[in-house]
Amino acid sequence: MVAALVVPLLVGLLAVAAAPAPASAARAFFVFGDSLVDNGNNNYLITTARADAPPYGIDYPTHQATGRFSNGLNIPDIISEHLGAEPALPYLSPELRGDKLLVGANFASAGVGILNDTGVQFVNIIRIGDQLQYFREYQRKLRALVGEEQAKRIVNGALVLITLGGNDFVNNYYLVPMSVRSRQYAIQDYVPFIISEYRKILSRLYELGARRVIVTGTGPLGCVPAELALHSRRGECAAELTRAVDLYNPQLVNMVRGLNRVIGADVFVTANTNRMNFDYISNPQNYGFTNVQVACCGQGPYNGIGLCTAASNVCDDREAFAFWDAFHPTEKANRIVVGQFMHGSTEYMHPMNLSTILAVDDEERRL
Repeated sequence: MVAALVVPLLVGLLAVAAAPAPASAARAFFVFGDSLVDNGNNNYLITTARADAPPYGIDYPTHQATGRFSNGLNIPDIISEHLGAEPALPYLSPELRGDKLLVGANFASAGVGILNDTGVQFVNIIRIGDQLQYFREYQRKLRALVGEEQAKRIVNGALVLITLGGNDFVNNYYLVPMSVRSRQYAIQDYVPFIISEYRKILSRLYELGARRVIVTGTGPLGCVPAELALHSRRGECAAELTRAVDLYNPQLVNMVRGLNRVIGADVFVTANTNRMNFDYISNPQNYGFTNVQVACCGQGPYNGIGLCTAASNVCDDREAFAFWDAFHPTEKANRIVVGQFMHGSTEYMHPMNLSTILAVDDEERRL
């Protein structure tokens, strides 16, 4: 759920095809956030924010939906490949027990935001405070399995991904004209407010033992098919949402850097997902896309109206489309983004990319 320098096609392809890091195969992986990283928690809840029916899913020919808001793998799945590990199961999955706990857990829930009133229309979702509470509960289960000392080592040594913020704009501030939050705050005041709330969330995550956390920025919200359908006449990105993103992302980076200074270590790493996504949106031919405006699955202008369902228009060539549905990227786009997570310069990952993190942490474990 958005840049000037464009990564050459060759570099992009090399990043996408990069081999997983086998040295980190035993490292646990925890995921927090919204639909961009939810791998099935909401499918155990009574909510409209679900992706458990075709055409969603990895194995589309057999119509086996997997709960990802994508035509295939999402960002956590692809990161797990690079870790040399199986994907962490959704926390609500009954299969998350025994040795599966050692892999980690995905606590993300589609529709949530930084604020508790974000996504209220979806009713029954796992708000971020509840995700953190589930993380505490997970650690109790882990301690029962491996003992307190080993459980602490697993949590402290884990990689953590958190993705929040997009819904606080599209499913809160800009959800309806004259929303409660837009009457309460001008956008230039709303952004510092949610940034300050996000700082509390990250601080709590650190208190709960997270020591390597990738914090993603907000992507090009004004350029997604849903917003083009509502606001665009000739395919131009929605100006208000683009302005909001341009305010939010730099303040997020500054907040994270300040938090690291207080801690005295680079616990939190920022991912410039706005730029990562905008690279292929602004130069689709460099990445093999023929369509970066229309969703593969949907209806209405740009296929950006409503949900992706079995009754929707569905494109024939998913490799040619950057967006799967009204808000979410295709697996191909997700792989481009994770390629930058792994190998991107400090313009994309600050203060270091994921390959560097894995190498540094592996070296520290050997000392």
